[in-house]
Amino acid sequence: MNFRPRTREEPEINLIPFIDVLLVILIFLMLSTTYSKFTELQLRLPVADTEALKDYPKEVIVEVGVDGSIAVNHAALANRGPESIAAALLDVAKADPHLVVVISADASAKHQWVISVMEAARQAGLNQITFATQSSAHAQGN
Repeated sequence: MNFRPRTREEPEINLIPFIDVLLVILIFLMLSTTYSKFTELQLRLPVADTEALKDYPKEVIVEVGVDGSIAVNHAALANRGPESIAAALLDVAKADPHLVVVISADASAKHQWVISVMEAARQAGLNQITFATQSSAHAQGN
């Protein structure tokens, strides 16, 4: 009888074929994946369908034009900074500090100009702000 211990060989795992297959799959996925880049967003501003236009008894209308021109109660302002807008709003608000500020901005006006009007209303202490919109039927007619 042969009682000598046999030398057992440890099983060897060869990882090279496994890595090759993973690299081929990775290259295939990289080549077949499409990457889409959005260079700009096409936005259409929403129109609002309201039941009836609300008539505020004490309101001040601030108009913002497409070129950034600003008018308070149809009086054009020379400077469109928040400080000059706030001064104009304070002049109108002397009679009643509970005025409703109605911002009537052109659809193509910059967002920053509308924010400047909102900041001016805050500086003037007028915290009731609403936006003028057009109905969808009127928007489709133009």
